[in-house]
Parts: sequence; C-alpha cells; structure tokens
Amino acid sequence: MKKSVLSLILLFATASAAIAQNNNLRPVDDGTFTADGYKENRNLGRSDSIQSQHKEIPRGIKVWTIDERFGDRKPAVLDTLSYMFMNTVFNTGVRGEYNSLGNLGSPRQNRIFIDRKSPSEFFFLDPYDMFIVQPGDFKFTSTLSPITILDYNTAGNRTDGEDHFKAIFAVNAGKEWGFGFKFDYLYGRGYYSNQSTSHFNYSMWGSYLGERYQAHLLLSFNHQKVTENGGIANDAYITHPEAFNDSYSESEIPTILQQNWNRNDNQHIFFNHRYSLGFFRKVPMTEEEIKAKQFALKSHKAQEEKQEKAKARQRAKAQGEKFDEEAYDKEERSAGRPDNAVIAGDASQAKKESTDSISKNERTIVNLDDSTSVADNKKSVTVKDSTTQWMKDEYVPVTSFIHTLRFDNYRRIYQAYNTPTDFYAQNYFNYGTAANDSIYDRTKHWSLKNTFAIALLEGFNKWAKAGLKAFVSYELRHYELPSMQTPTGSTVAFLGREEKWNQHDLSIGGQLLKSQGKTLHYDVSAEAWLVGTRSGQFHVDGHADINFPLFGDTVKLAATAFLHRSAASFYMNQFHGKHYWWDNNLDQQIHSRVLGELSLERTHTKLRVGYDVLKNYTYFGIQNDRTLSGDNYLVQHNQLNVRQSGSPISLLTLQLQQNLRFGIFNWENVLTLQKSSKDDILPVPTFNAYSNLFIRFRIARVLHCDFGVDMRYFTSYYAPEYIPGIGAFGIQETAASRTKIGNYPVLDAYANFRLQHTRFFVMFSHVNSSDGGDYFFTPHYPLNQRILRFGISWNFFN
Repeated sequence: MKKSVLSLILLFATASAAIAQNNNLRPVDDGTFTADGYKENRNLGRSDSIQSQHKEIPRGIKVWTIDERFGDRKPAVLDTLSYMFMNTVFNTGVRGEYNSLGNLGSPRQNRIFIDRKSPSEFFFLDPYDMFIVQPGDFKFTSTLSPITILDYNTAGNRTDGEDHFKAIFAVNAGKEWGFGFKFDYLYGRGYYSNQSTSHFNYSMWGSYLGERYQAHLLLSFNHQKVTENGGIANDAYITHPEAFNDSYSESEIPTILQQNWNRNDNQHIFFNHRYSLGFFRKVPMTEEEIKAKQFALKSHKAQEEKQEKAKARQRAKAQGEKFDEEAYDKEERSAGRPDNAVIAGDASQAKKESTDSISKNERTIVNLDDSTSVADNKKSVTVKDSTTQWMKDEYVPVTSFIHTLRFDNYRRIYQAYNTPTDFYAQNYFNYGTAANDSIYDRTKHWSLKNTFAIALLEGFNKWAKAGLKAFVSYELRHYELPSMQTPTGSTVAFLGREEKWNQHDLSIGGQLLKSQGKTLHYDVSAEAWLVGTRSGQFHVDGHADINFPLFGDTVKLAATAFLHRSAASFYMNQFHGKHYWWDNNLDQQIHSRVLGELSLERTHTKLRVGYDVLKNYTYFGIQNDRTLSGDNYLVQHNQLNVRQSGSPISLLTLQLQQNLRFGIFNWENVLTLQKSSKDDILPVPTFNAYSNLFIRFRIARVLHCDFGVDMRYFTSYYAPEYIPGIGAFGIQETAASRTKIGNYPVLDAYANFRLQHTRFFVMFSHVNSSDGGDYFFTPHYPLNQRILRFGISWNFFN
C-alpha cells in the first residue's frame, strides 16, 4: 500500500508541474494573495520547476469561505502552518475533543456540546465530518501563480497501519478566474481486527470575481467504507490482560462482529452567484498590490526589450551583418532617460528666451509669472501623476441580487454476511425465500434547494452602517426505503419494493449585518418555514462582538445567541431495515443557547461561558444484553429506539483557553467544565482537558522546530455507544451493561518542523500505553497503543 501511495504522490507532482508549466499566466496587480505561511516568500522567488529555474515568479495565495445562503466571502487561512500539524492526523480532533472508535477515519462525536454540530438531514454522514467538507467550510482559492500542496502521513505497516494522502492544486486564469481540485484518500487498516476504513474524496472548484458579477462552483464526490466489528468481546483484554491465560496482541483480540460494513456514497453540487449594482471610486493600492504591479510592469518591459533585441538580430541577419550582442546591450543601457530624470518646465525655457531677447535689444515682453504658473501647474500634474500611479479603481457594490443552488445525492448501504445468533432483538423481514443472517439495508436520498436573495450592502457611504438582506428558499427532498410484503398464506414477511417519499418546504428570512470597522460588529438573521413538511419551524441567530484597548491590551467581548425550533430528520421519523424499524410522529425540538466569550490578545486568554436549553430533545436509545460466555461477552437482543425528552434539558459550559510563553518554552491549555441536568439523556464529561508543553526554536535561522508532549484527558462518564447498524451514536439504556469510559490521560511525544514550504513531523502517539490501561474513547472500542507516526506536507509554486 505504501508503494501505491508514494506512486500516487509522484503522479500528482508530475501532473501538477506539467499543468502549471503550460499555463503562461501574466501576473495580476492584486497583491492580497498572501497567507501567514508565505509571508517570508511572498514577493518574488525562483520557480520550483527545473525548466523555469531562471524565471522569477510571484508567490502567494488567498483563500476564503463563502456563506452558503448569500455567497459572502469570509477570509480564511490556508492550512500551511506547522503549528499543530502533527495532530491533524487524528480522528479524535486536533485537541482530542472527539470520541471515536480508535482507527483512522472511523466515526466520531464531539464531547464538547457547544462545539457539536446540529444533526443534518442525512445524519449517517455526521460522524465523518473530519473527512467530508461542507460548502460553507470549503476554502476557495486565488493564486498569483499555480500552487500544489501534497500531504501524506503514515503509521504502522501493510497489515495494520494507516495512510492518508491529500493533493490540492490551484491556479488562476487572470485576476478574476480561479480553479482547483482536491484529491483526498484515507486508508486505515486497523490495529484491531475487522475495523478497516477507506475514504475517497474528489472535489473541483471554480470562482469568478468580477466587479459586478461573482460566482462560486463546487463539485464534490465522496465514498466511505467502514468495516464494523461491534467493539472488542471483552474490555478486560485491555484493562486487565493478566486475567487471561494467554497474551493477546491487538489484532488477536476477539471482536463482536465480522464481515459487516457501512458504505456511503454521496455527490454534491453547490453553485452561488450574484450580480451587484454600484459605482467606482479611487482608492490607494496596498503594498502587496504595488509590488505585484511593479513586477508586472517589469516583466512587460523585459518582454518588450527581448522582442526589440530579436528584431534587431533579424535586421542584422537580413542585411548580412554580424549582430554584436555586447554593443547592442551597451547601447540600450546608455539610451533613454533615467527613471529619476527631471523634465525641464516652461519656466526654464521662458527665462532662456527672456535673456536672449534682452541681449539682442528686442522689445519682447515675456510674462514670467504666467510662464512660471504654467510650469508650476505642470509640475503639480507630474507629481499628481506620480501619486495616482499607485491608485486603483474600486467598484463599490450597493445592491446585490443573489441565487444559490445546492444539490446533494446520498446512498447508504449496511451490509453483513455473518451476524451472530440473536444479536438483534427483531427480525422484520427476510431476503429471498428462507431466513438467513445476511443484511443489506439500503436507503437513498437526494435534495435540491434554491435560494433567491437581495442585499443592500454596508459601507457604500458613511451612512450605510449595516447591510440588510432578504431571501426566499425552496427545497425538494426525495427518500427511498425498503418495504415489507407478506405473501398470501404466509406468516413471514419478505423484502418488497422500495417505498418512496417526496417532501418540500418554502421558507423566507432576512439578515442585518455589520462586518466592517474595528470596534463593533453584529449579525442577526432569521428564517421561518411557511409551507411544507417543516411548516412552523424557525431559526433566529445573533452574534455581536466589540473590540477595545485596555491597559495596553486588546480586549474582545463577543456574544452569540440563537433560538431554533427544528423538525427532526426524516430518518428519525421513519426508518426501515431488516432489524431496525420505526414510524414516528415527533414533535419539533426547541433549542436555545446563550454563549459569551472574552478574549485578551496579549495574555493569550480566551474564556467561554455557554448555557443551553433543549426541549423535545431527540436521540437514539440502545438496549442490549451482554452475557459472559467463557472469556468473551455475547452481545444479544440489540434494540434501537428513537426517544424524545418531554421535559427541558439544560447544560452549562465553562471553557478556558490559556497559552503561556517563556522564551522558547510554551504551555497551551484548553480546560472545559460541563454540567448536564440529565446525564442519562444528554451525557457529557464533567471535565475535559487538553495540554501541550513544547519548546520552539530555529536551527540555522531556517529550520523551525517544535519539540513537545501533549495530553488529552476527560473524567469518566457513560458516553454514547456506537451503533453499527445505523452508523450513529446512542444512549446506553440497559442498566446491567452500561459502561463508563474516561479518567485516562493519553500522551503524545512529537517533533514538528518547517523548512520554507515543507512541513514534517515525527511522533510517538500514546506513549504512555501499557498493560492495564483504560484507553477507551467509546465504550468497547479501545484506542491504538503506542505508534510511531510520520507526516509531511510539501507546498510548491510553478
């Protein structure tokens, strides 16, 4: 597998270089295409391509995300920083805040409730949010020159290792057009048996940023395949290995399931475009824009000189003369006026004519004042021209008309060839004419949504302190699930034809937004569903922040609040499968939140306080029996139900993020306290911590180094249990088999490096693993033991 991945890396590197070399793009005069990772090389540099090693090229890239509803661009940072690069490989999150099944690419769920995303309509994909990028989070690009980014990290070997390869290529065709593609492949074989994962993503994007018209297009294709093992057969293999007569390696520990898979295939199209009415005004160029324009002028002048020299060579050849390169170059250097030469004005010429006339005793009257005035005027014009040389015309949009189209297509299959006896409590139908233990549950879903909006934009004059927008959306959704049919005279049901549903909704809403300025910003939006299946649903969201100096520090106070009345997913109301089946009529959930944030820039302190209230909270409840049989447990009578809490649930969150620096020593901490009013329905750990202690220094002024150890920890609690048959997490409801996890620190030791545009790391993950550890982040799914990991990211321009 490693050879295959390395071959892919070489293939993409060669293809990217070939594509880039065939794009003879002229540099643009917009110098804002920079990111933190490129500040040291954002002016001019040599190409990384061998064929163009003597040609200077501009370097820089600008990235942004867009609002899914209005297409507003929000500046983003390209993932090129070495900071925390080593933790981007983990399924448990950069700071270990997710519960997961342990293997790379396995399902996960955030333990910090205020950071947990709301369930989507096709919630089967929610546990794979590490891999699947939503349009609102996708980073569009615009580059000064073609750029290729190759990421690869690996651990283990061909039997149980992990590999993740990602390639991004971005290029511009002029200033307005930007294009790119991303290839992402993840393969985790799994250190425990029957837990391999294989994910594939291919995305293409394009953007057009004109003065009046702007458009963004994103195409994405995804495939996820996860082998389900149901967890290990006895947690004691990890917590008390001395209780067994034999010693077991990770791959030898028995698991509950074999030959079970979850497969998800999904395709997405996102298109947003807008046309704006406005006016032009003159504004100064930024420093980066001036440098880019100077480079363009210099390149244009060099090209003209090259063409003139070629013409001179051709003339000499036509006349039968020998072309003298040295003489021509010397003549060209001495010809022309230097850039700093001063042109004589009319005043000097007038003075000369006056002197000549007097010497010839001619009665010529010269008005030196008028001549001097003309000279002064021309001089001022010359100065003005020099000043306005670095001015640009900026188009100021006043009103925008916006259209957004989103199409999502999903297919999910849960397949099993070998199911343990009595593993499920119910068997609703059989395949074929006889009972069997195979499973082939399938569902299809697609949705088409159109949104039309009109926006009165902020900032087009001093009185327009905020922007005002209004929109209307229409969504059509289609679902397919299996049905049952019982032949005449039979008591056994069999799989019938697929049952189909169509749902539609019409909603309207608006937004009041102030994003410009340095002191105060706010954003208030509302949406109400008027017609359709979700009639009566509404969302009100608000955010405000204020920034001010205090005792030499910059203080930021922010507040976020929302009130959401939301209908449950179609699949929470209806689901048909061989062993899980329900038809519900759930009430709409009401979720309100108030979240405050205090940030101090100098002390690197951030404090968050949040309070949530949920009514009609909807969740999965899982019931099963775990019976000891020999060394292993038999898991039987699995039953899954959709629950809805009638009484409100409240949750309080307090989080402190504090970073300390003493010279080369750095200590970063994220500490979170949570308290749920109903732990049996909405369980969260009381305390969650991430701590990172490292030293940062440079070698020979070019090699940036981070050496450190980080830790993730949370207190024990009855965490949600993973349900293979539905691909989601549910609450443990069987008192006799409820299992706690937590109260175990996981330590990683790492060395992180950056050399120009190359990042790489070496890490020992879970260095404190030993016999008798309680390292579970999901009940019955242990984490991997001590592993040596390596990762590299190479960014280069062509």
